[in-house]
Amino acid sequence: MHPALTRENTRRGVVAGIVAYITWGLVPIFFKQIAEVPAGEIIAHRVVWAMLLMTLIIGFGRGFGDALRVARLPKQLARIALASALVISNWLTFVWGVNNGHILETSLGYFILPLFNVALGVLVLKERLRPLQWLAVLLATTGVAVEAVRAGGLPWIALVLAGTFGIYGLLRKQLPLDAASGLFLETVCMTPPALVWLAWLAYSGQSHFGAGPGLLPARDLMLIATGAVTAIPLLLFAVAARRLPLNLLGFLQYLAPTITFLLAVLVYHEPLDLTRTLAFAVIWIGLAVYSFDLFSTAAARAAAVP
Repeated sequence: MHPALTRENTRRGVVAGIVAYITWGLVPIFFKQIAEVPAGEIIAHRVVWAMLLMTLIIGFGRGFGDALRVARLPKQLARIALASALVISNWLTFVWGVNNGHILETSLGYFILPLFNVALGVLVLKERLRPLQWLAVLLATTGVAVEAVRAGGLPWIALVLAGTFGIYGLLRKQLPLDAASGLFLETVCMTPPALVWLAWLAYSGQSHFGAGPGLLPARDLMLIATGAVTAIPLLLFAVAARRLPLNLLGFLQYLAPTITFLLAVLVYHEPLDLTRTLAFAVIWIGLAVYSFDLFSTAAARAAAVP
């Protein structure tokens, strides 16, 4: 049951959404601090610590019951396993991109995500697009093509991020779980291979955890904190999603890639030549067209309600 659409609930939803998206936008700064740790090891820690944190969080509510009820259904469990594989691919690609100087391309991935979702609706859900939506998707495709020509190949980081998260979102919509219970089950599915990988790294002497000076080095604390970095913004997003209309939530989602884009250019000084600027500009125009269509359609529907 969703909270009533009141001014107070809307205010809480907006605050939660803004904090969630700002956190996601600034998260490259966090991962840059542990850039010496390989992406695979970071993700394994992220899975394990997020699972422990989510176990603690849902232990205070009815999340365990909901999670167990869904996990007993083989078809739903298969969807959870697939969602887990998609989200771990997304995390791995994002962290690798950030720590290898491709923050701009990660922001590109999340800029094209809304328009990828529109295309996914046509291909998978057989939805019919309005003319402005077609124009937005065409502009996004043109922007990706310009970036591909500039880079001499497809911007695979951006496409993997948009593709994995878009399909993940589609799967999550088909699961009767809230964000907390869903993340708990996903991390439970991912924990066994993550633990195996961490054990192998420790056995082979390649682990970065516990390898620094002192009882609990700063790097170890940051690896532990990856659980909170994963879980907290997602839970805030769940609060926002339950309290805000879809068009407002869709508008807020541009905060994260915008902040990441600014970080890449102004803080980490990634190259932004004229061709790449053109690619982003075309995609931004597509997002503007998409947003205009979203808001005008919502306004027309609201006006039609007696």
